[in-house]
Amino acid sequence: MAGNNRKNELRALFMGGAPTAAPQSTSDEASATASPLTSVNSQPGTNPPRTASGAVKAMGLSLGSITREAEEARALREALTQGERVVSLDPAVIEASFIEDRLTDGEVDDPDFLALVESIRENGQQSPILVRPHPEKQGHYQTAYGHRRLKAVRRLELQVKAIVRPLSDDELVLAQGKENAERRNLSFIERALFAAALAARGFDRKVIGDALAVQKSELSRLLQVADSVPHQLARAIGPAPKAGRERWMAIGTLIETEEARRQAEEEIATPRFRAADTDERFQLVFNRLSHKEKPEPETPEELKDEAGRVFARLRLDGKAPKIEFLPGTHPAFIKEAVSRLAKWHATFVANQKTLL
Repeated sequence: MAGNNRKNELRALFMGGAPTAAPQSTSDEASATASPLTSVNSQPGTNPPRTASGAVKAMGLSLGSITREAEEARALREALTQGERVVSLDPAVIEASFIEDRLTDGEVDDPDFLALVESIRENGQQSPILVRPHPEKQGHYQTAYGHRRLKAVRRLELQVKAIVRPLSDDELVLAQGKENAERRNLSFIERALFAAALAARGFDRKVIGDALAVQKSELSRLLQVADSVPHQLARAIGPAPKAGRERWMAIGTLIETEEARRQAEEEIATPRFRAADTDERFQLVFNRLSHKEKPEPETPEELKDEAGRVFARLRLDGKAPKIEFLPGTHPAFIKEAVSRLAKWHATFVANQKTLL
């Protein structure tokens, strides 16, 4: 019974009538309200029969999926209330935001991406993306949010459903940050690089903080890490969602020297690094930088008798040089050698005092 109630609530959200606050709303917009997948470019005056949304038919029974679909429906209805329309666009004329916010590499670092592709393949695009007219290219657009949906639709070679809204740069990054907070949170390093990119473009710190929903102190730490960790290294590692602030700050400290940077570059070039997932890649670099490799021990010098037979080895590596007699050396010889060394040492010390 509870499941049916939730389905009815969700169906009502998707199938509600055209918003009264937008008198210019046409039957096309009412159709778009009925289903986010329905194009608003149908002929005026036609009223297609309302059917349950594909999201309702295909949605999972988990509370998370129900909540997500309800939120998408709410956002769509709010957009329609403001007089906006859902249109179909060619993905080829849509660019990403001018600020990169994710380090994910498709299915490699984003295990949910393939699931998203399959969901759109089976049920269609359930929620439109938000774009703005490109400020420099006529007929092109920039994405405010919905980057993963755009990539998924591109892979399927479909048109993308979008809301086109004139946005300032500040409004775009705020919308971009809001989506990241509500959907799949950015990892610490992604937020750090996002903050640094915004700062580099001259955005006010308040706008950056609002986009990331962080306080001034946390924003300072994000910028500190972004400044200390080379961007090339962060991109090679990827989002590393299990690595939090403290560990990224530790890498930022460990990589301060040229030698450490060289070691990190060597690590990211190894086959084991390329084969690992993003959290494992972080750990490989962290281990390489935090545990200095021990130098190879020097080869000991062989001590030979007049016949060329080795009877001992002299090790000079470390703080305490050693003479190691080979197994089987006669005990009487060892005793005689120690006695002679004692005498030679006494003579050497006496000569050194004379020289002084």
